[in-house]
Amino acid sequence: MTRVPPHRSLIFRLLVASVTIAIAAIVATSWLAAQSTSQAIRQEIGQSLSDDKSVYDELLTYAATHTDWSGVQPLVADRARALGRRITLMTEKRRVIVDSAPGPSLELARPSALVDPLWVDLTLTGRTDHIDPRVVGPYRLTAKEQQRMRRQLDEALECVRTFGSEGVITTGPHGRPKLALTRMGKEPYLCTLVPDLTRSEQRPFETLRKLVAECAHEPAVTLTPDLVVTVVDRAKGVPIPDRTDRAAQCLQGARYTQLEPYVAPPALLFVTDPGDPAAQPVSPFSRPNLVRLGTATGIVLILAVLVTVVVGSRLVRPLRALTEAARRPTEHQRVPVTGKDEIGLLAVALNESTERRERSEQQRKAMVNDVAHELRNPLTNIRNWLEAAQDGLATIDGPLLTLLHDETVHLQHIVDDLRDLAAADAGSLRMHPEPMHLDDAIEQVLDAHRPGAAAAGVTLAMSFDGDPLVVADPVRLRQLVGNLLSNAIRHSERGGTVTVRASTDAGRLTITVADTGAGIAEADLPRVFDRFWRADESRTRSTGGSGLGLPIARKIAEAHGGGLTVQSTPGAGATFTATLTGS
Repeated sequence: MTRVPPHRSLIFRLLVASVTIAIAAIVATSWLAAQSTSQAIRQEIGQSLSDDKSVYDELLTYAATHTDWSGVQPLVADRARALGRRITLMTEKRRVIVDSAPGPSLELARPSALVDPLWVDLTLTGRTDHIDPRVVGPYRLTAKEQQRMRRQLDEALECVRTFGSEGVITTGPHGRPKLALTRMGKEPYLCTLVPDLTRSEQRPFETLRKLVAECAHEPAVTLTPDLVVTVVDRAKGVPIPDRTDRAAQCLQGARYTQLEPYVAPPALLFVTDPGDPAAQPVSPFSRPNLVRLGTATGIVLILAVLVTVVVGSRLVRPLRALTEAARRPTEHQRVPVTGKDEIGLLAVALNESTERRERSEQQRKAMVNDVAHELRNPLTNIRNWLEAAQDGLATIDGPLLTLLHDETVHLQHIVDDLRDLAAADAGSLRMHPEPMHLDDAIEQVLDAHRPGAAAAGVTLAMSFDGDPLVVADPVRLRQLVGNLLSNAIRHSERGGTVTVRASTDAGRLTITVADTGAGIAEADLPRVFDRFWRADESRTRSTGGSGLGLPIARKIAEAHGGGLTVQSTPGAGATFTATLTGS
């Protein structure tokens, strides 16, 4: 794993920016504290928790059903008279929205609560969702839709009761009613507990789903009417837990974005003892101190904005390029590597991933073409001879049947090889290990290939280090050695020699097949185990094989806990070494 030098890392750069802003803020605060000539007036916040909760809940109801605070004055005045308290609402920037009575300044006081229907104080309400369910927003139902939904819920309630369950109709997200089970019976979920979306809800609901999908970068996000997020694997039809969790984390922000225009803006709530209307507000700062406060605040804000803009722009620029490249994976787009930090490493990794996708796509296309080519020739021969026999141009005799049988056997071999490769790729290549004598298995393979070697003028030799008893799949082991031996004989000239060696060391088997042929060029060594690849493109199926023997041999070796490697010097032959774990 490539490590980023500490002075180039994003953490270091963000730390420098944070420390710079923090130092500026500390210096400004210390200077203001030293220059201040009076202490801040502390306000008594709230006489009792019950009063705060009642005021908070009524104001929360108002905020959830109005887009601003312009009509809240009568409500505040009424609650202030009933409780004998001073109730003040301020913006988050400490500008007064409404005040039930004059009194000391509250600019430095701690608020009783933040009235925000999109971020409800759970400690005051006892709820579990930060968004107030009374916020309807764009999901407002018509009278007919409300009646129809109520009928559906009444029917659902009767349905669950037939299964021995009990439930109550409650208010769910977006103010829509739903059925909550209070007693569980048998199979209550056969009933529809959440009504389907109405026509009025469909468009905003789709907008919400798109916001979640955009945030999670998951176009296949599904969303139920009761706001349950799921990301389903389209191939398997089952949810993907980690991607579902990531999409679920985006739901809160997506709802906040969608509902924000439909509620009153957040406001600071102050519930305090009423002050003397005739008393003048006491400022903790003199006029010079207020000037210095404003100056220091402005400097800190300007510094924070400048540092944030500079650092943020440098970070966001490459991230946008990475995002665009990630959104179009099929275009194989490269992104520029702008640095040696974490973003630069991410760009390098993305480019490498793009290159791997390109190579995989090219290999897939090449393999499809090779499979079609390998199957086309024997199928064409079989068809031509059968049509000739059908038209009376050829006699169905022993030689013709032998030819057709040979072509069919060759087709079967190709299909079997492809099946073995597919099983190996899927990790389901069946292995049946059992105790066996390694030398006996290899001698059987050599005996089977001697006629072919003699016809090609190639001498077969073998060298064994004892006669070890090993645990391996005898059929697959003979298949591995046979593929290597066939390949060696095929690439050896007349008068050449193919030598098979076998040995064991600390429970690890080593089988080496070496030939004295023309060898393999250094540039071709990385492609030796590619499927359907031949070093000599002029070779045909009869002289060059199908190009599947070596890939299958490597898969068999890997299935035995080992591997297959090749070494070659042009003009001096090639040596294939298979290592397997056995005992």
